Amino acid sequence: MKYISSKKKPISSQALVSALSLVTGAVLAPCALASEEKIQQLDTIHVTADHDSYYVKESNNTKIAVPLLDTARTINVISKKEIDERGATSLQELLRTTPGITLGVGEGGTPMGDRPFIRGYEASTDILIDGMRDYARGSHETFNLEAVEISKGPGSVYSGRGSTGGTINLVTKKPKDQTESEVTSEYQNSGKGQTKYRFTTDNNIAINNNVAVRLNAMLDQGDVARRNDVEVDRWGIAPSITFGLNTPSRLTASYSYLEFKDTPDMGLPFSNVRNPDRKRPIETMPFETNFGRPDIDFRNYTAEMFSLNAEHDFSETLKLKLKLQDLKTTQDYFFTRLSFGCAASSGSACETEQLGLTYERNNRASYRTSHVNSGQLDLQAQFNTGSIKHNVVTGIDYSKERIGTKSMTVTGAGREVVDFYNPINLAHPNFNIQYGPEQKAGEITNTGLYVFDTVSLNDKLDINLGLRFDDYESTNLRDTVTENMFNYQTGAVYKITPHGRLYANFATSSNPSGENLGQAGGADGVASGNRLNDNIDPEKTRSFELGTKWELFNELLALNAALFETRKTNARTRDAEGIVTIDGENRVRGTELSVTGKITPLLDLSAGYTYLDSELLDGGFVSQGTVNVANPDNGNQLKFIAKHNANLWATYTLTDKFRLGGGATYVGKRFVDDSNDYYLPYHIRYDAFAQYQVMPEFGLQLNISNLTNERIYDASHVGVFSTVAPGRAFALKGTYRF
Repeated sequence: MKYISSKKKPISSQALVSALSLVTGAVLAPCALASEEKIQQLDTIHVTADHDSYYVKESNNTKIAVPLLDTARTINVISKKEIDERGATSLQELLRTTPGITLGVGEGGTPMGDRPFIRGYEASTDILIDGMRDYARGSHETFNLEAVEISKGPGSVYSGRGSTGGTINLVTKKPKDQTESEVTSEYQNSGKGQTKYRFTTDNNIAINNNVAVRLNAMLDQGDVARRNDVEVDRWGIAPSITFGLNTPSRLTASYSYLEFKDTPDMGLPFSNVRNPDRKRPIETMPFETNFGRPDIDFRNYTAEMFSLNAEHDFSETLKLKLKLQDLKTTQDYFFTRLSFGCAASSGSACETEQLGLTYERNNRASYRTSHVNSGQLDLQAQFNTGSIKHNVVTGIDYSKERIGTKSMTVTGAGREVVDFYNPINLAHPNFNIQYGPEQKAGEITNTGLYVFDTVSLNDKLDINLGLRFDDYESTNLRDTVTENMFNYQTGAVYKITPHGRLYANFATSSNPSGENLGQAGGADGVASGNRLNDNIDPEKTRSFELGTKWELFNELLALNAALFETRKTNARTRDAEGIVTIDGENRVRGTELSVTGKITPLLDLSAGYTYLDSELLDGGFVSQGTVNVANPDNGNQLKFIAKHNANLWATYTLTDKFRLGGGATYVGKRFVDDSNDYYLPYHIRYDAFAQYQVMPEFGLQLNISNLTNERIYDASHVGVFSTVAPGRAFALKGTYRF
């Protein structure tokens, strides 16, 4: 198979999504007019005055059966309202401005895609879609999202293996019992020549009181702001139908398809061994400089998902829920790996980093597939044992994850030594990739049994209990690891007032060998979980959290504070003989503050701050020459973690038609290697927002992101190169609702 570089969207997908956006009104208007009652409902909608709060009171996770106020852990929910106002179009954009989360980057062995670190621990395979694990290590869009839930702290009791720092649950849109539609068209300009267009449509039709259908679609094409020749080219569609709305028995069938054809950007080369004083990325070239090979760099990613949700309410106190999901992904990419591997011809320029400095362009290519079948059955029951109230959720879940690969033989491009101050894009007329047949690379199966009980001892005190058993197996088709794992949580919630809580929580998680099979590379270290060590027990993490939660201003504002420590007491390391053991130890302790909701009927606020103090307590032994010595990195800060992280987003309704707002995000200094030699500097990003309702059905929104054009480094691949976030962008969006 030959790869043919193309910057054009296939006509079929482009026409499909554009047509959906343009003709929505014509298609749905007759449906809305079919009932006089529906017309009157639409007449009562006041778009500008009826703003929901940022504060979401309940989790979409079926294993959490009580309001968030009564849960003994930190759970942040980013609502659709905030997603829309921020103008975020991807999960990465949302996480970039979320306290307590930093980003990592993939390369070859570690695939490209969303790679968040929650409270200091990687969570790239702890991303869930409607509560079911997405193992693909891919990219996620927002066009079909209702909310994003971020659960902090070890969470294996909820989601099985991993979940060391927490989980991210993407809540997708579902049909509802009201006919309404929304069409958006957005134009973005960087002021430096980069432009982008985005179209979305969200259409819900209530066919009758019991049946509704919903269709979401998206087309996003153009350039990344302030980055030369870095392009986005993606589209998606997500239809769904629900039977049995407003009845005890409900069935929802959903399908989604998402396709990316982007030109990736690896930022700039970073560490320079010839200049040991270089500790942070060099900034002597313009922000916009593309050091890669945009004529041949590409990333193609597709995700196709079928899901089926069935629910039956036997009564108000006894409910049964079944979820089935089939998710297939394919990721195919070739990008230019950047590094300061100075050539001999550079001479002293390598040390001085003056004229004559060179860097290397090398090939990195990967083709991976992921196919996940998963199911979950929950039974929720409320009952009393004497004066003690119980709210129990018990169930079973099953998943089978299969990884596939293809070999890639690249011709017409290879190692290039390039002048750093004049990075000319050479022609590659003979560039070609020959793909081998797809081969199985591994398989993970897991069956989990769990029970949760919120025990109300009296009107003031609740006890949160959870226990889970996992039967886990991972194989790379050569070696196989099997584990039986128990995880639990126990917490107490004291009700200080009707709207104030004090809580304490203890929770665990387990990381068995092979849990990230096919999704982690050698640079991720012994603890990556990519290796199958059948004689190594799972890593175990324990966390203690003490916090308080309050609902203020008529329950429209949530104020949360927490102190916590997460400790991995048997981390994977190597012993003095070089053998992998679980004798290592690391920990992250810190504090988190957040406020979300309405301060007044006119002022909405979402703000947070986290402090993370991380430390490698025992890193085992490392090789130095012919001997193994105690790890010299002991006592260092864990990589990719910012000690201080804060965000603020606020909007104010000036008039019935006009709203104004903005925000700021602070991310502190992050080390990118275990030895704490190289780091990404702190940054502050400012964003602005304005919204004007031209008429009841039509409104305009202006977002200015990265207002000061701050040079922001999203992540670094252990100091070899550092990726750069988009620069300043002006986005004008029109929204038509009917």
